[in-house]
Amino acid sequence: MKNILVVFTGGTIGSIATGGTINTSDSTSFELIRQFQQHDENHRQIHFDTIQPLQILSENLAPGAWKTLIAAIEAARPDQYDGIIITHGTDTLAYTACALSFYFNAARIPMLLVSSDYPLENPKANGLENFICAIEFILQKIETGFFVPYRNHQQITQLHQGTRLACSLQLSGDFFSVQGKSYMQFENRQFSLLNPPAQQTPPRPIPLKAYFSDRILMIKPYPGLDYARFNLDHVDAVLHDLYHSGTAYASPQWGENYSLIEFMKRCEKQGITVYLAPAIKSADAYQSTQALIEQGAKIIWNMSIEAAYVKLLLAYGNFDDKQEIMDFMVEDIAGEHL
Repeated sequence: MKNILVVFTGGTIGSIATGGTINTSDSTSFELIRQFQQHDENHRQIHFDTIQPLQILSENLAPGAWKTLIAAIEAARPDQYDGIIITHGTDTLAYTACALSFYFNAARIPMLLVSSDYPLENPKANGLENFICAIEFILQKIETGFFVPYRNHQQITQLHQGTRLACSLQLSGDFFSVQGKSYMQFENRQFSLLNPPAQQTPPRPIPLKAYFSDRILMIKPYPGLDYARFNLDHVDAVLHDLYHSGTAYASPQWGENYSLIEFMKRCEKQGITVYLAPAIKSADAYQSTQALIEQGAKIIWNMSIEAAYVKLLLAYGNFDDKQEIMDFMVEDIAGEHL
């Protein structure tokens, strides 16, 4: 008998479409298990325990929900299970995957985050297939750690490391790992490794408290971004997203309000550290990036923006010393470094 804890949180996978509106529903949560039991022709001995600490659409999620979710999982005594499956919406899937991957970095069982691109009643939905992949991963004892199974349209189901899942492509329901490198694929009940981890020895466990700072400002770059519009009161750190080449606007050509360098000078005066991500570390960098580094920017190398953001929330929530924070950001704790 395998014991699996299923944690329902809402999202599309726990929703129903009525009157042109998709919303969470009490009647839908257990539909996933019912569909699986109908599908499982061998009627394998699986005992499901269920809890539902949240019932929200994932776009309404804030870091406080992660604290609620973590507390509920820990209260259920996770070590008594062969594996844990958490259902979740797709809009903030990558962020929650990072949050749980980092917090449960010492997990001794497999934990998987399962979602669906359509409500389960829709025949196009991939929720059941994603759930089946998660179940098989647990039953076959493939690996411990945190993962996200997901089947894109016209693609074999992929298994992603939690800290490497990127947000869905624009105007799409497809998900990919950063650099398009999924960890495994799942077909005909078989898992095959696609991209072995570069680090052969597992990272050392780091105990963390479920404290996610609410004083981190994340800024997305775009042409015409006016930094004068940002109020830096109650901000401890800024995470500035970068263009794909690891760059951001660093020139005074169109006015100081548009220059990240001038904005960094303003942050420095207020004791605010500016972090930049994502960027791949290499021998050469664009002049604009070099100028930002010379100005004092802390680049979070070789990590997705989602992972960098969530890790900073935990860093500033768990540590006070700036060197401790930087050491935590540099250390690989959940396979987040490419």
